[in-house]
Order: sequence, then structure tokens, then C-alpha cells
Amino acid sequence: MLSIIPGKKVSQLDQAHIQREGISGLELMESAANAFVSWFIDKFKSPEVPIYIFCGPGNNGGDGIAIARLLYQMGYQISIIKFEHLSNCSSNFQANFNRLPKTIPIMDFDTFEFILPEKTFVIDAVLGVGLDRPLSGIYLDLILKLNGLSATKIAIDIPSGIPSDGVLVGDAFHADYSVTFQFPKLAMLFPEHALYTGEIIIVDIGISDGLLNQFGEDKFFIQKKDLAIRHKFFHKFCHKGDFGRVLLIGGSPGKVGAILMASRAALRTGSGLVHCHLPGSESSSSLVVAPEIMAVTDSELEMLDNFDAIGVGPGWGIQNDFSFFESLLKRFRKPVVIDADGLNTLALYPHLLKLLPEQSILTPHFKEFERLVGDCSNHLERLEKARSFSRKNNCILILKGAFTSISLPNGKQFFNSTGNQYMATAGSGDVLTGIITSFLGQGYSSENAAICGVYHHGLAGELASVSKKRGMIASDIIEAIPETFVQMQVF
Repeated sequence: MLSIIPGKKVSQLDQAHIQREGISGLELMESAANAFVSWFIDKFKSPEVPIYIFCGPGNNGGDGIAIARLLYQMGYQISIIKFEHLSNCSSNFQANFNRLPKTIPIMDFDTFEFILPEKTFVIDAVLGVGLDRPLSGIYLDLILKLNGLSATKIAIDIPSGIPSDGVLVGDAFHADYSVTFQFPKLAMLFPEHALYTGEIIIVDIGISDGLLNQFGEDKFFIQKKDLAIRHKFFHKFCHKGDFGRVLLIGGSPGKVGAILMASRAALRTGSGLVHCHLPGSESSSSLVVAPEIMAVTDSELEMLDNFDAIGVGPGWGIQNDFSFFESLLKRFRKPVVIDADGLNTLALYPHLLKLLPEQSILTPHFKEFERLVGDCSNHLERLEKARSFSRKNNCILILKGAFTSISLPNGKQFFNSTGNQYMATAGSGDVLTGIITSFLGQGYSSENAAICGVYHHGLAGELASVSKKRGMIASDIIEAIPETFVQMQVF
């Protein structure tokens, strides 16, 4: 897992890497510049488009100076705008500045006129992860001017103005792309900052995962390479019972689509046997949607031990039988997945939280979460409350959204790297419930079921949206689930 390092520890991390590798700070800066440039020339192959790089006096500005030199040597049209006299800049900034070709145009901020060609790149190398206060003075003036320009805007490491671990106060650079070094900064994963970060690109500058973990604080970014070890693999002699018997409970008269989508998602994720309990009047609906789904009668619910995993809540309604839910939590002691109206029922009857089987998985979106814990003023507070809730109730809390977070009872938090905006469609969360329930039923630990579940769910959304874009619906996500296993080479 890619450890997310607090901004206050980044300089310590850099120094530890420098000492371990026997390199200089200038060489580390060169590695960062090369990583940025490799991404840039792969993404944008038009050297004729002018590039304006705005460089602050610190090491973020030093990165910008190094990038300017490398791009200029490759034939790109570069202009540098700086803010301070060279003597007031960091030593690595000065060293890189002295390596610049004499023919690169260099201008001062206080005389620059901000009149740019129609097609232009603006690169923000003004302020990095060390920022601990809102923008003011010439820096605020600059950012406001840059945000008003029509250009492709790129931030180096983090958009200027955003605190690396906190919530923005005031304004910040509006990037189309944020190219961040080695790991995403926590604040870049907050929904409040979506306007500022644009697409987040993580480039490797050679710092090992082991060293990152030494400076981390139990927050991790999930990557593709992390998934294989968390998956179970099955052999040719396996039978359907080995792939798990799962039960999905939900739906209400006229509203059975949610639980049926969860059931179909469980099938596509690989469950051997998928059972679905629906209201009596709707019990035949499963045959129409998918003949592989087995309808469960009320009497069969007396034998919960026959199931390997249970998912509860999609489409259930808050008028469901409270006593049945209470009985289920008392009788079924394996982890359960609770979503939608299952969560709303917990919010209405909070004493039920004490009955949750250990390592159960709750999957709220923001509003459902706040019904459980109270209002949150920002995403940082949500994450803190999610961690506390998970610890207190010995459950796994999946807070759905962009960069879905997973909070474990041991205090660790994971952030998902897959998914996109097209997944914001009715039923997407129900699909996730089915995926996670399926993994639980297949014998995955709750932690692995949650991490694999959110990753495959997001990847399925990405794959389905390639051709569908805004027209994607939750059923498209379900149909893309099998391809995620192909992409992950999990067979």
C-alpha cells in the first residue's frame, strides 16, 4: 500500500531518502523534475505550445526551474516567472537557476502582464506542501490572476493554496492536472478540493514503500499492485459451494431493483450460490431479472447459518420489520454487509450497533453516515469520525464517494484509486453491496473483502464508462465486473 505522508513530515522523508541513497537534495529534485517531464511529454506532444512556469522561492519553485530546463532542452517554448531575488530563494532553487540556459526568458512577477496566447500551458510551481496558512499578498494576487486565464493549468505536487492535510480556507490554484510526487497528499482526496486538483497524477521519484511507511500515519492509497495478494485463488476441483452461499435481504413492494442489482453483482463477482429475500408479493421478480438468483422464503430465514455472508438494506425501506433486523444481528454472528436502509435503521435504533457481528462492513454515503454520527463540517471531520466509529463499533466503515475511504477498527484508513464521476448514478452503491457480500461469502477476510470490493467496483465503473460516459447505469457496472478480474489477472 502507498502510505500517505503528512505534509509536516515530507521534508523529513526527503532527507531520509537522501541519506539512504547517498544523493543530494539537488539530485532528488532532478528525479522529481524528470518524473514530471516524462508524464508531460507523454500526455502533451505539442512543443510549439508556449509554457509559462510560475516559480515560488522555495523547493516547489526549484522543481519548476528544473522542469523548465528539461522541457526547454526538449524543444518546448518555456517562460519562467519568478517572485523573489535569487538570494532570497532556497539553495536548491538557486542551484537549478544557475543551470538554466541563458536563452530561457525569465520575468519577474511584479512586471509580468498576464497576457497569454490563446493556447497556453500554465504550470504552478509557487507553493508546495509546506503551506500552513491561507494565501495572501502577492501570492493570492497571482493565484486569482492565474485562475482567470484561459489555459491548460498544471500544479506541481499540490495546487498552491491547498494545505496538504487540511481544508482550504480562501482560494487556491485551479488545476486541470495535479502531478504529485510519490504519493497523493491527503487534502487532494477531499471533495471540497475537486475544483482545485483536477485530475490527480502520481509520479514515482524513487522513494521506497518501506521508507514511506516509516513516516506514515496509518493512511494508505490503494494501488493495483496491492490487490493480488488480497485475493483468494481457486483450483479446478472447486465446486459452487466453495465459492460461497450468500444472502441479500432488501427490497420493498414496488422497489425491488436495488436488492436485485446487489444480487446480480454478487453473481458476477463469483458467488457460487446467491439467494435473495424479497417481500412476498415480489418473490418472483428474481426469476425475471436473473434465473440464477434463488428466492428465499420467510421460513428459510430461520436457518441463517446455511449462509456464508449476508448483505442487508438496499431498497428495504425504513418501515421494515425492526424486530427481524434485531433478530438477524443476534443470530448471525459472521460479518454482515449493511447498506442503504439497513444503515438508516441503525441510525433510528442506535442500540442495534451493539449487536453488530465483529468485522461487519457498513457502506454509507455522506448523508447516511451523518445520520449515524451527526453533521460533519468538512471531509477531514468525516474521516476522523469514520475512524472513531470503526474503532468504537469494531466494524469496517466504507465512506462512499470519490476516493472512497475504508476505516478499519485498528485505526488504519485506505483510500481507493479507481472510479470516476460517471458512477454517480442510482444503484451504484447497491452494486458495491453485492460485490463485497460476494467476497465475504467466498471466504475473504472483512478487510480484504472491503478493499478488493471498492477497487473492483471502481474499476468496473471505469471500464463501463469508456463507451457509456454520462449514459452509464448501474447495470452497466455489473456487466463490467468480470472484466475487472481479467484486468487484475485474478482467475
